[in-house]
Amino acid sequence: MNEISNSGRNVTIEEALADAKRDYTARNPASLARQQAASAAMPGGNTRTVLYYDPFPLGFARGEGARLFDVDGHEYVDLLGEYTAGIAGHSHPAARRAVIAALDGGISLGGHNTLEPKFSALVKARFPAMELLRFTNSGTEANLLAISTAVATSGKRGVMVFKGGYHGAVFTFSGGANINAPFDYVLAGYNDTAGTRALIADNAEKLAAVILEPMLGGGGCIPATPEFLAMLREETAKRGITLIFDEVMTSRLAVHGLGEARGIRPDLMTLGKYVGGGMSFGAFGGKEALMARFDPSREGALPHAGTFNNNVLTMSAGIAALTEIYTEEAAKTLNARGEKLRARLNESAKRSGAAVQWTGIGSMMAFHPVAGEITTPEQSNAGEARIRELLFFDLLRAGFWIARRGMIAMSLPLTDADLDAFAAAFDEFLSVRRPLLG
Repeated sequence: MNEISNSGRNVTIEEALADAKRDYTARNPASLARQQAASAAMPGGNTRTVLYYDPFPLGFARGEGARLFDVDGHEYVDLLGEYTAGIAGHSHPAARRAVIAALDGGISLGGHNTLEPKFSALVKARFPAMELLRFTNSGTEANLLAISTAVATSGKRGVMVFKGGYHGAVFTFSGGANINAPFDYVLAGYNDTAGTRALIADNAEKLAAVILEPMLGGGGCIPATPEFLAMLREETAKRGITLIFDEVMTSRLAVHGLGEARGIRPDLMTLGKYVGGGMSFGAFGGKEALMARFDPSREGALPHAGTFNNNVLTMSAGIAALTEIYTEEAAKTLNARGEKLRARLNESAKRSGAAVQWTGIGSMMAFHPVAGEITTPEQSNAGEARIRELLFFDLLRAGFWIARRGMIAMSLPLTDADLDAFAAAFDEFLSVRRPLLG
């Protein structure tokens, strides 16, 4: 791996970042050219906002196992795992075999296929909260359908969401511009048990649903407290409000999903990402009384369309994901490895005296440039955000790919040597940048 940089001499965060970006630009001319070419047809050369960053994003040529290779010939240890979707790594043999087998049988059959019953049975068995379920093409779709189910069955349009929450492209609640779906939102504080209880009581007559991740994913890998989850289950059940757990990301953190591990079963649950074997995938499901409304053999059934909901590539890859790749044993092992890594990183931070830390559960974690307890996004955001960006560029130079916002989602092919090297790179960051870290 490359050393981080010699720019520890910089005395301000502005100087350090400027130096890191100059170095980045000099090292990645082909990525810059790719970005310029892409901008001719796409605004900002981009069709997925989270992947963009200044001065320009890396262009990747290929992936293999837990490695990424960019168009400038650099190799990176992939610690982002496609924002949790890439739990199997790149081109896992079982997923590859499943996709090829599906291709051999024809892609768009225009009818029911033989893979749907097997895959749906596997999903139901893995996630007991899903008494009945339906497939979609993304986590965004799954959450949109889950919320719409609550609205349709209750006749109300109010949806409680939480500050720092993210449930897909049309459900962003972290401030700034958005294109959110037009529901009647009630915005509450994550992990604010007393305040949220009062908000539910005040808005009970209009609330169709409460939706949240049992651990904020994009909001900083901040776990919900047991008291907060228990209160939400109690209040929604008492008032006939549908409780939705968005487990598009967090379902990977325990064998049967994070909600089940916490002893809280929602009325509806959503999935996505890795469950489809790395293909485009989403699912929503839950209590039979709610989901049975989609039975098209029933009079007045709720409609649910989607040409590729049951596409054979995802169905086949998903079967491989749950039976051969992310098995129950694999889930236990990967999350235990993540717990050890996060503890190791936090011990390094503690030894250095720097005001930084990592939060998370199991194989998902996020970096925060702030000391003290973090139970809300507001506490995390009180730190110097540019420290996250500096960590991102320093780790890139050292050969590690994480999210610019500081998120990690571990994948199965990562080795102990990979994690040792990453921990060493973080130690170097703490040493080189110590004057900037508080």
